[in-house]
Amino acid sequence: MIEIALNLFGVIGFWLAIEYCLKAQTPESLEDASLMPFADDPEVARRVELATGKKVHAVAPEEAKPGWGTIEM
Repeated sequence: MIEIALNLFGVIGFWLAIEYCLKAQTPESLEDASLMPFADDPEVARRVELATGKKVHAVAPEEAKPGWGTIEM
């Protein structure tokens, strides 16, 4: 019986912790967070926009600075 009570307490505690962590989130912020993995690749971001109809705020990758990447040892 004690195992059932402890399991129930664990599940309820987990649920309350998730609710507490997500209480300040809005549907828009959660949607933006779900699209974040596609933001660093403009081509993939365009395909996701076409497939879902949602706007992905893509960030273009940084260009290499002159002189970087040509190290001679």
